[in-house]
Amino acid sequence: MKKTFKKACLSALTVLILASASAQDDFHRFKSKGNPIIKHKFTADPAAIIKNDTLWLYTSHDYEGNQTNYKMKDWLVFSTTDLQNWTEYPVPLKITDFEWAESGDAFAGHVQEKDGKYYYYISTNWTGIGVAVADNPAGPFKDALGKPLLTNEDCFASTHSWACIDPATFIDEDGQAWIFWGNRECYYAKLNEDMISIDGEVKQVKFEGFSFTEAPWIHKKDNKYYLTYATEFPEKIAYAMADNIEGPYEYKGILNEIAGNSNTNHQGVIEYKGEWYFLYHNGGINTDGGSYSRSVCIDKLHYNEDGTIQRIVMTTEGVEAIK
Repeated sequence: MKKTFKKACLSALTVLILASASAQDDFHRFKSKGNPIIKHKFTADPAAIIKNDTLWLYTSHDYEGNQTNYKMKDWLVFSTTDLQNWTEYPVPLKITDFEWAESGDAFAGHVQEKDGKYYYYISTNWTGIGVAVADNPAGPFKDALGKPLLTNEDCFASTHSWACIDPATFIDEDGQAWIFWGNRECYYAKLNEDMISIDGEVKQVKFEGFSFTEAPWIHKKDNKYYLTYATEFPEKIAYAMADNIEGPYEYKGILNEIAGNSNTNHQGVIEYKGEWYFLYHNGGINTDGGSYSRSVCIDKLHYNEDGTIQRIVMTTEGVEAIK
């Protein structure tokens, strides 16, 4: 009996070890060598979160180079602890994981962590914004609702079919979660405690000088709220500041110029290990990069004494490894 039990335990342990080894084989480890930071795949629309010592980077995924239109069917996830050595994980989420949107496109998304759960807010081009949930930052993520969280009906000031895209979330110091999104018009709303439903009415961001195209992103520093966003087309990144997340915002100017060889830009702003970083994409992979075959880059972000942000310097060298 003891021998049989011992054999069973050893057999189970072997299975676990083999499974673990197989899972490890699914990981791809690489070093970034300047910008773009990922050169073995085409990535766009970067968003990042910090968990303990690790930066988790989430991107959309353009098909192989020289595309002539957007061809995007899944999302990707990477992690690093020094901004140089990276791990790529198995695909965490695909457009076909949303039955209501499986004929759509895997456009920009944003992950937010709350109470040990990870919520992936994604846009599907014309079918709306969805949300998926996972127990760890690498996924896999599963559709949390079985339907869109937001649709074009929520975009009350818009008439075009791709108005409901580019979600970005923010949890304030009081625990209130917010979601911003939109194309041509910028919308926002509170999220309920469950993170998968809207609390109250959908509102619009409006202020003088606000020429909004897409890609809203909220971050906070020293009690100031910063709204960064893509403006005009080809897209630059502009920003505004406010004392309250709902505004009023004051336009502060261009933050990032047109990113080489790409009509679009899409930014994330993150503080990591005491430094601020600007994540964006360009079409910079030689020789197949372009507006539909994009690549994620990272450069430093610097503040002035009055809280305004210095113009981003896009570099080929990228950022140094954190020691």
